[in-house]
Amino acid sequence: MSIKETKDGTTITIFVKPNSSKFTVEQNEDEIVVHSTKEPVKGKVNKEILKEASKLFNFKVEIISGLTSRQKVILIKGASKAQVEAALKRKFATEGAQWQK
Repeated sequence: MSIKETKDGTTITIFVKPNSSKFTVEQNEDEIVVHSTKEPVKGKVNKEILKEASKLFNFKVEIISGLTSRQKVILIKGASKAQVEAALKRKFATEGAQWQK
């Protein structure tokens, strides 16, 4: 899993699966998989990811790589690596999944 702290915040690499029945975030071995309910048309998936990631992390979020790809790198602006890991740990705990660093 790729979570890196930078001078602007923390980046995280995600893999997106569009057209899912429910928006969920899960950890699959060493990657974070985001199931989006939107179609990969006209940036709909990206908008949903930004909206939901902002809610999850309570920070401004932007996609810095992979706008047209299923693999994306998002930047959580102003967040430390520890804050991002804590938010993911809480998210996975509420969904019954295990967080693995």
